Amino acid sequence: MHRNIAFLAFIAVCISLFSAAALKGQVTPPTQSEANSAVSAAEHFDPVAATNAYLAKVPPDKRAKSDAYFEGGYWLILWDFLASSLVFILLLGTGWSARMRDWAERVTRFKPIHTFIYWTEFLVFISVLTFPLAVYEGFIREHKYGLATQTFGPWLGDQLKGLAVGVVFGGLLIMALYGVVRRLPRTWWIWGAVTSLAFLAFFALIAPVFVAPLFNKYTRLEDPAIRDPILSMARANGISAKDVFVQDASRQSTRVSAFVTGFLGTERIVLNDNLLKRCSVAEIESVMGHEMGHYVLHHALNGLIFFGVILVLAFAFLNRSSEWALKRWGDKWRTHSLGDLASLPLFAFLIVAFLFVLTPIDNSYSRMEEYEADIFGLNAARQPDAEAEVDLKLADYRKLDPGRLEEIIFYDHPSGRTRIFAAMRWKAEHLGRQNGR
Repeated sequence: MHRNIAFLAFIAVCISLFSAAALKGQVTPPTQSEANSAVSAAEHFDPVAATNAYLAKVPPDKRAKSDAYFEGGYWLILWDFLASSLVFILLLGTGWSARMRDWAERVTRFKPIHTFIYWTEFLVFISVLTFPLAVYEGFIREHKYGLATQTFGPWLGDQLKGLAVGVVFGGLLIMALYGVVRRLPRTWWIWGAVTSLAFLAFFALIAPVFVAPLFNKYTRLEDPAIRDPILSMARANGISAKDVFVQDASRQSTRVSAFVTGFLGTERIVLNDNLLKRCSVAEIESVMGHEMGHYVLHHALNGLIFFGVILVLAFAFLNRSSEWALKRWGDKWRTHSLGDLASLPLFAFLIVAFLFVLTPIDNSYSRMEEYEADIFGLNAARQPDAEAEVDLKLADYRKLDPGRLEEIIFYDHPSGRTRIFAAMRWKAEHLGRQNGR
């Protein structure tokens, strides 16, 4: 009963807003009674009721499907950890890691090349053994829930491209890390964290320009009705990008997405073609306002600082725990020192375990930044209802209304309810301002 009354109040507010917009185009100003009516409607706008009205627009069967998909992801976090851990332990326990190291050392005397060859063996081995889980998680499951568009051949091609990128860039990082371990055996964990952070920052900088085009085609957005408002909003918020690019993400999935990246003349605004196909101009502006928020609020830099702290803690844990493990099982694994390539599966297992335990902290930090970007986007685009509509589209693969603890542990973005309520609260406050409250 209360929801019905709230919904009728929401409809009344929409009607009053439409009437107020129509009156602006007339020469005759609104009467005092009409102005009082508008103020009353604004004062009675209930953000909670409006949020519930939006959530009620999602059919129960569709909501159950998206809930099942998202909740299944909770288990995949565990299965991914267990599967990778099993492979790491298998490499150590069977002596395969030591044999891979021996083979790499026979190829050449140059230690950095030893490291690169071993890394290639290591990554290919892991990819092959975890391939069944990757197929289920990235192909079968995505098609089951209607989120994927690729056939198996193109999907496999993208996986092989990702493997090649991992071999090259991962190999460079591992070469640098093992060089640090050999030259700085006492403080390697500090400099290893610094090296990893610098490398990740460099990769994040070049990836959108040089790596992303390996997987998708990027073209300039030519439609001025969509492009010009986006560029205007960018200029208004100090972003000097000259063009808007479109990514052909529909060749892989149905998800809507966008991003803003770059600096010192490399600024780039990108939205995917699903956003163009599925969303109105107002919804597109809402999404781009959010993405510009990440850029203007320096979330990439803040994230590097946060992850830098995590990396220092992770490498400190790695330093202590690896020494203990090598003393206990090093003979069995045929690896005894931190600088031995055969110990890489141990390092990988310990780092993965450390990050797995910190999943709620990592998610909470990401969720905080996403919420900040939501608020920025509302102020930049001024499209609260469009924001709510986009949040409903994201419900294709995100559970709309989780429990509080569930959201804290598993969500790296605010839930749909949280985001829609923020938009409706923004709308309520601005209705009051517009009507003289």
